[in-house]
Amino acid sequence: MEIFFIRALQLILSLSLLVLIHEFGHFIFSRLFKVRVEKFYLFFDWGISLLMIPSRNSKKEDKALIKLRPTKSDTEYGIGWIPLGGYCKISGMIDESMDTEQMQQPAKPYEFRSKPAWQRLLIMIGGVLFNFILALFIYSMVLFTWGERYHDVQKATYGMEFNDVAKQMGFVDGDILLRVDGKEVHRRDADLLRAIADGTEVTVLRGGNEVSIAIPEEFGLLDMGKEEPFVQFLIPATIDSIVPGGAAHNAGIKRGDKILAFNGKSISSWTGIRTTLEQLKENSAADVQITVQRDSTITLTAQLDSTYTLGVMPMMLDYPVEIRTYGFFESFPAGIAYGCNVLKGYVSDFKYVFSREGAKSVGMFGTIGSMFPPMWDWQQFWMMTAMLSLILAFMNILPIPALDGGHVLFLLFEVVSGKQPSDKFLERAQVVGMILLLGLFVLAFYNDLARFVF
Repeated sequence: MEIFFIRALQLILSLSLLVLIHEFGHFIFSRLFKVRVEKFYLFFDWGISLLMIPSRNSKKEDKALIKLRPTKSDTEYGIGWIPLGGYCKISGMIDESMDTEQMQQPAKPYEFRSKPAWQRLLIMIGGVLFNFILALFIYSMVLFTWGERYHDVQKATYGMEFNDVAKQMGFVDGDILLRVDGKEVHRRDADLLRAIADGTEVTVLRGGNEVSIAIPEEFGLLDMGKEEPFVQFLIPATIDSIVPGGAAHNAGIKRGDKILAFNGKSISSWTGIRTTLEQLKENSAADVQITVQRDSTITLTAQLDSTYTLGVMPMMLDYPVEIRTYGFFESFPAGIAYGCNVLKGYVSDFKYVFSREGAKSVGMFGTIGSMFPPMWDWQQFWMMTAMLSLILAFMNILPIPALDGGHVLFLLFEVVSGKQPSDKFLERAQVVGMILLLGLFVLAFYNDLARFVF
């Protein structure tokens, strides 16, 4: 339960920051072009607000748990009670509020619809632009504060470990990755997986010799398997420390022992230990014969408790850590390059959403929240926030009515053709877009239930 609250807090804090920055982008461009912003809210305030700072135009009947003194501004500021985003209500614009009554009145000089198309275009892309800038700034500051740390896959003494899908293609546990389509690889990250999925040949070092593995033409990211990572660092099944009173301690296992087999089934890595223990739990098998390599090969009997854990820790990897630090000014071009590469990868992966397996990966708050670390880690928090900021920017610029990209599409049509779509058309497009988004939310919510409840 503690992990749930830590992740939930990170998710709320991250999304609140991103929503504020996004809406502030619309707000600042609106004010720049003297367009009235009627409301600026974090979260939605259906029926009542948690906090309200009324404007001089606010209605007296508007309800809030805490209502401060009115400002002389035309903008009402507040915090709603439904934590699903936020909004910036701009005068003279058809948005999610569907305020069609206002649109039936004669256009006023301070309204969105009265401004030139290029100004309206900048107002609409302001949110996306600010999210993009925020992501690049966060990446830059993360690199400046913590730098980059990673294990080089080419320096992996024990090599890499592969799942069943990779082994069927010809990879073998212990292979050291060298190149993909002739280009050297060094980091085990999303870029490596994309390179393999999109590549034709992977070169590995096996037993001192280079071996080429052909990648099937139809192979893609979604074919890499779900249960275990396609490739990860191989952690030997050698025991480093033992919990007193645990199953391993009571069985006589000692530090430095290398586990070779469970009930006669060979084990070659720490992943094999974990997988086998999960299988034993499913079969409710408590007595286990463990074969270990010490001075000689011996077999010990372990009695597992209800947690089905051995009470041991593996030998830590002794691979050298590659470290790169950045000065303050040096961090900005590095952060920009890093952020652009993350966005490029996300856009490249977006095509999978339209496949059956890709649709199953769509999720809402449960899926997003699970991506945050289970313990509070500021570096990981800011990296996740930057990535979500890029995702929010990209998703909002898609040419779907009800999103910023839908408004941008119609504005570009107006700039090119010189004809402005009618208010009736924009209203209908807004409704269609909201229905599409509602369908997407239903799908994401269902996927969350399927993952975490069913």
